Amino acid sequence: MKVLVIGSGGREHALCWALAASPLVERLYCAPGNAGIAADAECLAIDAMDFDGIVRACGEHRIDFVVVGPEGPLVAGLVDRLSAARIKAFGPRANAAALEGSKGFTKDLCAKYGIPTARYRRFTDASSAKAFARSMAPPIVVKADGLAAGKGVVIAASHAEADQAIDDILGGRFGAAGAELVVEEFLDGEEVSYFALSDGSDVLPLIAAQDHKRVGDGDTGPNTGGMGAYSPAPVFDAATERRTLDEIIRPTIKAMATEGRPFCGVLFAGLMITREGPKLIEYNVRFGDPECQVIVMRLFSDILPVLLATADGVLRHVDLRWRREAALVVVMAANGYPEQYRKGTPISGLDAAAKAGATVFHAGTMREQGALVANGGRVLNVAALGASIAEAKERAYRGVDAIRWPDGFCRRDIGWRAIARERAKP
Repeated sequence: MKVLVIGSGGREHALCWALAASPLVERLYCAPGNAGIAADAECLAIDAMDFDGIVRACGEHRIDFVVVGPEGPLVAGLVDRLSAARIKAFGPRANAAALEGSKGFTKDLCAKYGIPTARYRRFTDASSAKAFARSMAPPIVVKADGLAAGKGVVIAASHAEADQAIDDILGGRFGAAGAELVVEEFLDGEEVSYFALSDGSDVLPLIAAQDHKRVGDGDTGPNTGGMGAYSPAPVFDAATERRTLDEIIRPTIKAMATEGRPFCGVLFAGLMITREGPKLIEYNVRFGDPECQVIVMRLFSDILPVLLATADGVLRHVDLRWRREAALVVVMAANGYPEQYRKGTPISGLDAAAKAGATVFHAGTMREQGALVANGGRVLNVAALGASIAEAKERAYRGVDAIRWPDGFCRRDIGWRAIARERAKP
């Protein structure tokens, strides 16, 4: 089977890495890919939003199956376009991708179908939004309604900060994504990323992970696209998983079918584990990044048949096997990220990282005259398995320390919550 993966980040490298190991894959392509993906797939110089180019490439290379990685093409309707061209694809159609494309849509769906989430309201004018924000005690959450590359959420510590966030979002900080915003109450608890596949009716649970969104150690500094992740997440026990499936995931899949928007793909629930139980923060309609990296590291089964079963509507016939080991990934980013940073800085030592027991997934890299250089904010994902989160962390950081990149940095505390729980066990 000839498979095309769409995207160029660490998530897409992880997917290509897993697909390349499948005996069912005859030829693997990625558009546009990156320097690391080029070791596992043939990279095609086609932008992920160039739908015409993607459809042409599918014809030229006789692609049997397309796996769409990023949210942008999904929300914009790439799967609809591929389906119209009779090309099989993994991912939701645009009307179902609204679960990520519009935070207001998701909040309204939760309210209509009784799915537990935070109290909220939607706004397009600043004065009304500020008035509602003042009705709540800080902290207050202000979100751009549309896609903002994981950076459109502000947790305001005061009413003044909430007012500023409202002005920034509606004032154009996130472009069209901020034409509308959501103001909601702050949920207190521990955040977890949970993943499940759906073919529109049936649900196949995957696993949970925990991300580290803040740029600095101790969860300090601005939010980012994610600075590291690990799986399993000890806070997400079997009872919490059952409640999540019964109260959040399955009701959402049923609601989307009822609304005439059947969801087919991977549903990524950002959850807060509160004293009352799991509550939905937001949905994403693709694998997380960097959560995808730890998921594929722990997946023992061949990934291709389950992605095909999701697209074909036969998910009930699929089962998955998982490794018992823990997985942890550390994101290496360019100095200055998530604000201003330089591209084109040289990187070396990746072979040494592999010898140290780490698997390196590329996110923002390219080749210049044969040399590996940074080409983005989040640049490398250094991952490892271990008998515990602590062991996986030790191996991953051993890989990090083998890499020579003076213009990059990483957090040094990935996995701290899970490791504290491991140490507290009798």
